[in-house]
Amino acid sequence: MGSFKLALLLVFVSCVERSLSASCIVDSFSVKEDFDPKRYAGKWYALQKKDPEGLFLQDNISAEYTIDDDGSMTASSRGRVTLFGFWVVCADMAAQYSVPDPTTPGKMFMNYQGLASYLSSGGDNYWVIDTDYDNYAITYACRSLKDDGSCEDGYALVFSRNPRGLPPAIQRVVRQKQEEICMVGQFQPVLQSGAC
Repeated sequence: MGSFKLALLLVFVSCVERSLSASCIVDSFSVKEDFDPKRYAGKWYALQKKDPEGLFLQDNISAEYTIDDDGSMTASSRGRVTLFGFWVVCADMAAQYSVPDPTTPGKMFMNYQGLASYLSSGGDNYWVIDTDYDNYAITYACRSLKDDGSCEDGYALVFSRNPRGLPPAIQRVVRQKQEEICMVGQFQPVLQSGAC
């Protein structure tokens, strides 16, 4: 009887584990429905972040999104970064966004470049997971996938229009969205001291 219970417990644990990993399949994450870049445009301040592997802006992160005449979105970002383990500088980045599938405008591709030689350039997915346009936005990028479709190396930012924070009701929405993208507990606060 004891081995039957153990076998049943192992089957149950396996099913729970499988269902949890299935919910973390990146392609299953939902993004902001009917995302409107014109409403998204303007200045945003990062309040929380989950870093990818490698060099990433550490604090005082802000981004100014603009819509060009042709309707495409561009951004200029700023934040502090530590180089060579000791040199702290304010860094400027620029990005251009394209929408591979017009039926899902919240899933964009971002080409970015550092505006100084020591900063990296490249391209990442840029998904707007959720926003109310006036208070908060949650963005997500997965740079590489595991074999099971979950994210191996990704990053996310919680933005606010106000560098001082978000009200409690919106903080609850943000926590729910962090859970939906399987990153609950992985975010760090972003200092907004006005250093950049």
